[in-house]
Amino acid sequence: MHIVKWAAVLSIFWLLLSGFIEPLLLSFGAISVVVVVFVLKRMDEVENESSQIGTSLRLIRYIPWLIGQIISSSIHVTKLIWGSPDKVSPAIATISANRVPPSSRVLYANSITLTPGTLSVDLEEGEITVHALHKSSIDELKEGAMEKKIAGIWGESK
Repeated sequence: MHIVKWAAVLSIFWLLLSGFIEPLLLSFGAISVVVVVFVLKRMDEVENESSQIGTSLRLIRYIPWLIGQIISSSIHVTKLIWGSPDKVSPAIATISANRVPPSSRVLYANSITLTPGTLSVDLEEGEITVHALHKSSIDELKEGAMEKKIAGIWGESK
């Protein structure tokens, strides 16, 4: 049933974005929707778990927090770039992700990458290798505030 929902959502989304109702373009849209739905069905078979369409309270809590982190780190990186070149001190370190459930560790690594000045290089067995423009960013991650926030929002107990 959720495959039908996805097909409908993707079709409507495609129509809204394209704005064309010509036979050739409609057929391209239909083909693209069929391909995406086929891939989604294959992913469900591998995963043995169907996805649900809908907004989640977790997402509503996560997005504003992430946007705040992005803005804050953007200001920090801007100060680094516009300031003296001596202030930039690239660092690479491994940080723990043990408090974050295994199903949310990729989200944690991506959240680190989305914040300017940091880049998740590797994720392996509860540890994330992070490159940062400034050592203070690594220290901040090691303090665990972001890890705690992700674990609090996306923890398995919820």
